[in-house]
Amino acid sequence: MTDTHASTAPDSHAAAGHGAGHGGHDEHGHDADTIGPIDVKMWGVGIVGVIAAVVVVACFVLATGFSFGA
Repeated sequence: MTDTHASTAPDSHAAAGHGAGHGGHDEHGHDADTIGPIDVKMWGVGIVGVIAAVVVVACFVLATGFSFGA
């Protein structure tokens, strides 16, 4: 099996003044990844989870009489 990425040809990008290697170029020719739409349902569930965690911590603080000034 041969390595299709190995090449002895000079780097045309380096010759053009872009420096050695490919820099920020995608050498495999893939399209850029897109993030996609915001999943409002999952963000809502996450926010509800954070609110529930804050309520639980507040209940522990009230139940134990926790105080920073011992």
